[in-house]
Amino acid sequence: MRTRRKQPDVPAPDTPWSEIVPGLWMGGHEFRGHSGQLEFAVARDEFDLVQTLLRLPGHGPDPGVEHHVWPIPDGPLDGTQLAGVIRLARAASDAMDEGRKVLVRCYSGYNRSGLVVAQTLVQRGGSADEAIRLIRTRRSPWALHNELFVDYLRTGLSTARLLEELTE
Repeated sequence: MRTRRKQPDVPAPDTPWSEIVPGLWMGGHEFRGHSGQLEFAVARDEFDLVQTLLRLPGHGPDPGVEHHVWPIPDGPLDGTQLAGVIRLARAASDAMDEGRKVLVRCYSGYNRSGLVVAQTLVQRGGSADEAIRLIRTRRSPWALHNELFVDYLRTGLSTARLLEELTE
């Protein structure tokens, strides 16, 4: 299963992670540092909860930091994968309600993390389009450039999950 697509026209982010709303961050595993070279983004203990959608060894977090791992592709998701995204978003929202700092990360911090962060914002009362706009403003214009994920959000993840399960 491919979990990451290299697209040469999509630039690496300038920061390892970005705060989307207070307490909710999204990021990736690499970024373009001040030198212009790619650097690894390693989460240590900056966050109370780290949700990882693509796990790479050596990228943290430190022992003792709550860590949820749910590998998903940057492409079509099945019903089980969509259910996992919904669960991660609920866990992120619950942690935020407790005043905890949450990082949702994937490879570049654009699509998979954007899907979970946007779903978290929708579950907290925002619209899909507001969430997408906020993520693109706070993280990068390249965030959520996977149009399928945008379609999932606009349809509603629960509805997309039901539709996907009907076709399986």
